[in-house]
Amino acid sequence: MAGTFPQSVLFCCDHNAVRSPMAEGIMKKLHGQRAYVQSAGVKGDLDIDGFSIAVCQEIGVELARHISRSFDEMEEWGDDLSGFDLVIALSPASQRKALELTRLYHLEVEYWPILDPTGLGETRDAKLGSYREARDQIMARMIERFGPASEPADA
Repeated sequence: MAGTFPQSVLFCCDHNAVRSPMAEGIMKKLHGQRAYVQSAGVKGDLDIDGFSIAVCQEIGVELARHISRSFDEMEEWGDDLSGFDLVIALSPASQRKALELTRLYHLEVEYWPILDPTGLGETRDAKLGSYREARDQIMARMIERFGPASEPADA
């Protein structure tokens, strides 16, 4: 399913606190500056999730400084949504929002049905397992779509 490699990608989910920040961080780790990558949520009302930080740290992806933001906040802060080549929605609500935006902008939208790990698991280990599953789903879809990690530009 590997398609053309976009110049810019926007990952989105419900709150920009779990799945889309993981996807943004993983994309940057795998492909560096090959594409401009950002993430957003339908709402930007939650801080980055601690379990997301923990499971991404396990693979060398740093998320602790991530600031959650919504589509509306992106526009308020001057980000031009029409400048993205590809929007990848990781939740049904974000897919609806992204498709709504295609009425205003020429955007390619893909939907990746990624597990929402929030609220799953009773113990810390079980919760971490759910977050790892979501992280690994994102990683697998990303490699399928964009290929394995890119070589550094100076290599």
